[in-house]
Amino acid sequence: MNSLTQRHHAHLATLLEHLELAGDIPLSNWVEGELEAGHGDTIELCDPTTGEPLISYRDAGADVLDRAVAAATRAQGEWMSLTASERGRRMLNAIRQLQGHEETLAQLESVVAGKPIRDCRGEVGKVREMFEYYAGWCDKQHGEVIPVPTTHLNYVRHVPYGVVGQITPWNAPMFTCAWQLAPALAAGNGVVLKPSEMTPFTSVALASLLETGGLPRGLINIVNGLGPSTGAALTRHDDISKLVFVGSPESGRMIAEAGANRLVPSVLELGGKSANIIFNDAKLDDAVAGAQAAIFAAAGQSCVAGSRLLVQRERFDEVTQRLARACKEIPVGLPDDEATRMGPLQNARQYQSVTRMIDDAINAGARVLTGACRPDGLSEDATGYFLAPTVLTDVTPDMAIAQQEVFGPVLVVMPFDDEADAITLANATRFGLSGAVWTQDPARAHRVAGQLRAGTVWINSYKAINVMSPFGGFRDSGFGRSSGLDGLREYTIPQSVWVETGEEASVAMGYGGGQE
Repeated sequence: MNSLTQRHHAHLATLLEHLELAGDIPLSNWVEGELEAGHGDTIELCDPTTGEPLISYRDAGADVLDRAVAAATRAQGEWMSLTASERGRRMLNAIRQLQGHEETLAQLESVVAGKPIRDCRGEVGKVREMFEYYAGWCDKQHGEVIPVPTTHLNYVRHVPYGVVGQITPWNAPMFTCAWQLAPALAAGNGVVLKPSEMTPFTSVALASLLETGGLPRGLINIVNGLGPSTGAALTRHDDISKLVFVGSPESGRMIAEAGANRLVPSVLELGGKSANIIFNDAKLDDAVAGAQAAIFAAAGQSCVAGSRLLVQRERFDEVTQRLARACKEIPVGLPDDEATRMGPLQNARQYQSVTRMIDDAINAGARVLTGACRPDGLSEDATGYFLAPTVLTDVTPDMAIAQQEVFGPVLVVMPFDDEADAITLANATRFGLSGAVWTQDPARAHRVAGQLRAGTVWINSYKAINVMSPFGGFRDSGFGRSSGLDGLREYTIPQSVWVETGEEASVAMGYGGGQE
């Protein structure tokens, strides 16, 4: 273990101790308000900055999952016995329990996920924002009265599913945990959540802190383990009434199939191959800065990463030259360095996938404008999954690098001739999560945005996401919505209630049930 990994291992132990998540029981799962070790295979986590083993824990397995679902079922009944206003107050009090722990949570996320500490601090703030927003919805989920053409009073109310199963990814574990927990709880559900096996800690930390704020014990349960074992047990469990998954299209298909086999609905927030379109009249200073942020933030490990930059042909050379210069100025370094803007990729498998896709693109004819190598200036012990910001040109739309999600700091730049050409290129993938348009022509901006097959479109901006606004995609980017009122409704079922108000009941088929 080199000195950098030793330092991170010691720091991780200190962080877990501060959160009261260290002790005799190895950190693995949070079930019915207590830590519970797994009983399955050992899972070893590596330090993203060195690639060396950092810490290990054991897969939860089906038995732990059963106890988690049972706990969520009991707690959900207690949760729904409260008034809607009381649930909102308890959610607000729950999120206040993060006070004094924000920096610890941010550092825990940074060490395990390999994300720059400045980014992780921002995500802690987003966690608070999500719970505050949805706590306000608890007592505002109004039903409606339907003016049916009979003597009935017909009203519709929104009722919870019961216990929902959630599976979140490794690229933003704390953010996506809260992104799904908050609306599920506001809608009245109990939750069993499985984070990625590579980033288990902040989800357990969040659950333990939230439950100290007055949430029923067992309302939130975190089970950690591998997809084929713990994940499969979660998707197959008879008492899970809805599945929510954030991750790759390949895994999403398996989740949806597992739910369909049990006639259980799902929400899938999957990948993207988002098009960032720069027209001739765009403000290039803003557009180039936006293009950098769109792809190189989080080392490109973001479902909404603007991985395809489409530039009108007359400005193509100027934009690519600016990008090449700007990429060399991005501070790539250790996640705990306050100056770092881009850290390593999170794990070896992803690093190998990204570098392989770059090599394949070069072999197919793409040209490296910048990057595709280890960044300059790293310390000798930073031997992990670092990759310099990479820009590829001479890419054709049919190349794999232009069609498949890379999930790394790799930008492909392609020219287009006119508005129709831009729209055709932008829509020429199986994905449809997000996109952007850079132009000073308002009519063109709205016209193009309206023709993009994407769930979120930005105009002269990128990655502006807020809990108030619905988020989700088309096609291979999944279905259903997270956040906003639409995200809340994903966690409820409309229930229609008919009340006879006439003096004599109207009974179908004439069956009155009286004596002859």
